[in-house]
Amino acid sequence: MCGRYASSRRPEDLAGIFEIEKWDPEETLAPDYNVAPTKDVYAVLDRPLKDADSPRPVRQLRKLKWGLVPSWAKTPEGAARMINARAETVHEKPSYRRAFTARRCILPADGYFEWVTGKQERDLEVEGRKKRPRKQPYFVLPADGSVFAMAGLYEFWRDRTLPDDHPRAWWATCSVITTEAETSPLAVAPADGPRALADIHPRMPLMLTPDRWDAWLDPARTDPDGLRELLAPPPAGLMRAYPVPTDVSNVRNNGPELLKELAAPEEGTLF
Repeated sequence: MCGRYASSRRPEDLAGIFEIEKWDPEETLAPDYNVAPTKDVYAVLDRPLKDADSPRPVRQLRKLKWGLVPSWAKTPEGAARMINARAETVHEKPSYRRAFTARRCILPADGYFEWVTGKQERDLEVEGRKKRPRKQPYFVLPADGSVFAMAGLYEFWRDRTLPDDHPRAWWATCSVITTEAETSPLAVAPADGPRALADIHPRMPLMLTPDRWDAWLDPARTDPDGLRELLAPPPAGLMRAYPVPTDVSNVRNNGPELLKELAAPEEGTLF
């Protein structure tokens, strides 16, 4: 799954990485080292500009709220539960299938956090029999230090209780697409800890390599079967993981110190 991640790159940097044509300085977000559900996040998307003379898609850096609200929802109350969409079923789930064919985005990150627990408890979680407790947090990121480009979906929701000119009449929300965690060895693994991402958690955000960015963002691509091919996992051996302070477990904590690499898991936590 993806329940927390870090995003500290400046919009100017993201503009260069993703060849952004338009972004609004008023939507600039502060570096966030503990991105949690319902927060505002950066998203890269291709979409025609509102009131533009040309209908061509323009690559934009937009501010969205993490937690997708389907256009048909009566209220936004379930957004915090819709932060992730499974790659295996995203094309058929009512909450996601329209966005999958028409409104795809990339959610740029430094990396994501996941909490390790024992194998027996992970097996129970896979079976849906137990919600696993959080133990030692790990930070997962590309081993080469490049941007972690998470496949995402976005949606618009109209709050019918507000007038058209109200600033919150429209909500722009998003979800991260997840896939099965890699079982192959990490490119860089902790000396005493997980050797593969699947040792940390059975799911992981789907990372898109640069060769898939244009195809994923292209709104002209609407065939579900063709789009599903883009959901294939990235090549193995691109990621690293290391233990970080348990302070990240509290969403009120936020700062670069949360990404500090520990020599070993903190006392009292388990691998």
